[in-house]
Amino acid sequence: MAYMKFKELTKYFDFKEEILEIDSLPEYTKEYVYDSEKIMIAYKNSKDYVLFTDKKMLLFDRDPLAVYYKKVHVVPYNSISTSAINYLPGKVELLFSLNSSYQLHINFISMNHEKKEHLKQIFKLMMKPVV
Repeated sequence: MAYMKFKELTKYFDFKEEILEIDSLPEYTKEYVYDSEKIMIAYKNSKDYVLFTDKKMLLFDRDPLAVYYKKVHVVPYNSISTSAINYLPGKVELLFSLNSSYQLHINFISMNHEKKEHLKQIFKLMMKPVV
């Protein structure tokens, strides 16, 4: 009898709203940020959050229907093997391949030029340790 380990090939996240006040983040998101780290920017959608610190990316995947389901993805920037940023009308896509072959797609919707430029600066800071 053979067993096959299931591995999620690609995870997609869509975010629309930038969180302007870091203090308004839920406490459980701040638990994963060390004192030596600085939160650069955060986004949310109806159920999920993403935080970009100066050292890692934190993705909080919640299911509001399953009360106890919350998955936390911690992605240190040095674990990213390749990355891409796609600029589309009203949208930005961040595409990552991790050292573990895990694929990650993060979409930011309702983006104007100013928001795209801000995200570009964050992306450049994220990739600085990688290069």
